[in-house]
Amino acid sequence: MSVSAFSAVRRLAAAALAAGALVSVTAGPATAADHDRPDRQKVKISAVQYDSPGRDDRSNRSLNRERVQLTNPARHAVSLDGWTLADEDGHTYTFHHYRLAPQSTVRIHTGEGHDTRGDLYQNRRTYVWDNDRDTATLRNDRGRLVDDYSWGHRRGGRH
Repeated sequence: MSVSAFSAVRRLAAAALAAGALVSVTAGPATAADHDRPDRQKVKISAVQYDSPGRDDRSNRSLNRERVQLTNPARHAVSLDGWTLADEDGHTYTFHHYRLAPQSTVRIHTGEGHDTRGDLYQNRRTYVWDNDRDTATLRNDRGRLVDDYSWGHRRGGRH
């Protein structure tokens, strides 16, 4: 074997060893530190009842059957203070002094009512969510998109 061929084989072997070492470092076993990372799951729009059951007669009962459901799958409470929930037409509900408990759900109703831990009310007298197509958009207190949920078309959200 010539000197140049031997040199090329040595370089190739060194590269293969280096690549193998890199793979073993990046694909190593999980450590205890990996399990101590905080749960970073985000609040999500888990359901939308955009077409309230029964007649759309604008009664408070009918308005409150139109609702959006938010779920916090994390192991810690999330302050929704200053967060917004909006439709494509710009109807916006702003959360005030509300903490969503860990691994829990809250329903945001369109009509009037008294807020509780599991139910919030927009106190509107007209429907918000279009029956044929719309998008519910959830933003945090800095205006950043947290989640969206679409129906009747694809506008970037889940369908």
